[in-house]
Amino acid sequence: MKNIQLWAVAQLLLGGAAFELDKRADCPTMATTTVYKPITFYVTVPVPKSAAGEPNPSHEYTEKYSQASSSTKCGGSKTATTQVSSSSPDTTAAAPVAPSNTQATSFNPTIANPTGEVATSVAVTSQAATSAVTSQAATSAVTSDAPFPSGGGTIVKPPGPFSGYKNAVYFTNWGIYGSNYQPQELPVSELTHVLYAFADIGSDGTVHTSDSYADIEKHYATDSWQDTGHNAYGVIKQLFLHKKNNRNLKMLLSIGGWTYSPKFVPVAATEQGRATFASSAVRLMVDYGFDGIDLDWEYPTNAEEAQNFVLLLQACRKALDDYSYQHQLDYKFLITVASPAGPTNYNRMDLIGMDKYVDAWHLMAYDYAGSWDPTTGHQSNLFKNTAVPDSTKFSTEDAVQYYESKGISSQKIILGLPLYGRSFEATTGLGTTYSGVGSGGPQPGVWLYKSLPRPGAVENWDDVAKASWSYDASRQELVSYDTVRSARIKADYVLSRRLGGAFFWEASGDRAGEESLINSVSKSLRWLDQTPNNLRYPTSQYDNIRQGMPGH
Repeated sequence: MKNIQLWAVAQLLLGGAAFELDKRADCPTMATTTVYKPITFYVTVPVPKSAAGEPNPSHEYTEKYSQASSSTKCGGSKTATTQVSSSSPDTTAAAPVAPSNTQATSFNPTIANPTGEVATSVAVTSQAATSAVTSQAATSAVTSDAPFPSGGGTIVKPPGPFSGYKNAVYFTNWGIYGSNYQPQELPVSELTHVLYAFADIGSDGTVHTSDSYADIEKHYATDSWQDTGHNAYGVIKQLFLHKKNNRNLKMLLSIGGWTYSPKFVPVAATEQGRATFASSAVRLMVDYGFDGIDLDWEYPTNAEEAQNFVLLLQACRKALDDYSYQHQLDYKFLITVASPAGPTNYNRMDLIGMDKYVDAWHLMAYDYAGSWDPTTGHQSNLFKNTAVPDSTKFSTEDAVQYYESKGISSQKIILGLPLYGRSFEATTGLGTTYSGVGSGGPQPGVWLYKSLPRPGAVENWDDVAKASWSYDASRQELVSYDTVRSARIKADYVLSRRLGGAFFWEASGDRAGEESLINSVSKSLRWLDQTPNNLRYPTSQYDNIRQGMPGH
């Protein structure tokens, strides 16, 4: 097996190197020579071949952004690749603290491989990049770690009980208004899970809709006003139809989010509150015809709250299993958790205690920098860049390492990507001071990915942090966001680290087609989760859900 792996790696490296050289051959703006050290990459081979200064990814800002694929675009000044110099990447992670006045949330790798060896890339920065980006380190050619390139072949099923990679997205009930993003627009063929955000929590623990019009009342063009019975319309009907037409697509009810998170505290503190929460969450999930629940508590602040979170998950797990058993569904409903990527928050959580009840951890690997910070920075970097330390105060790799150190299976960690960017104004570059964050799109300092880069801005790349950003020298505006390139590298990171997949916050921010980040990650992961969804809800209060949406 080892010889086959080494042979496969050699073939991939040769193919990847040839592709890189050919791709850049007619590019005057940048010349790159990449030397890859051998690493183990699992393929089948073709014959014979805010707590204290820490950002808080808050899943809910009313609407969340585009780049071209890989490296440098030839024949244009819009995109340039800049390597921010540094030694080999350091790793330490965090989850951002959302500004107290924001209502919304964002669902919120060098490729670490089994052998620990990484690729080395030496690059010369382009003229456009060095003139547009003013970080001290940005103007020099550097040697830095680069990800292993995709080299063809077929991804092999990792060892153990693994059903495929997750590619999930949060869909918000408020997105149908300001963003005018409707459930019919979801790229369901590229997705395995849709998380519907957010359900609210009553003072007694009852989980209930936060917008009944969006959920079940709104009539779309294909909905009849002449139906008999008590039926669900709105987003819920459309999501159920997606499930019926895509039998591997699962729907989860996301409860909480940044705005509603304080309501978890008193409810989880009592046995009665937890019981009410669990039973009502299951009831709403069944009424809506969903496949599980997602708990987004941001965040327990002490050991007592952490223990109560464990007990709440335990109550939910029992309620879900009891419902399946009592109605002979032979189906395991899912429990997932929106989890922090910052040490202040994850250090307070009882990850080990929670894990036995959790099917997947949605690691909110974004909001690492924003309006709450004194300096600009990457908001979703995989690694730290020690040459510009203020630009990467946190990193995804540190968070992944921490979760694994607590015994969390890497296959249960789902990597979060933002479909939005965070902006900084009156700044000279990464890791420097700024003044203001600008008007933004959905909210100040936030631009949807589909609106980026801003007119006049040049896209840049930090090859150590594995992060992209844009800079407009005339306006002195910097925006940190994911691009097709960074999304593909994060997908490679998922494969290399054997994580469970990826998710996005939130659907309305993406582009369509080849510039879609959801599509880019789906193509890179290739082997998506094929576990079936459930269409049997014998006690749903809605006739059309209970009957399986007849006539559709």
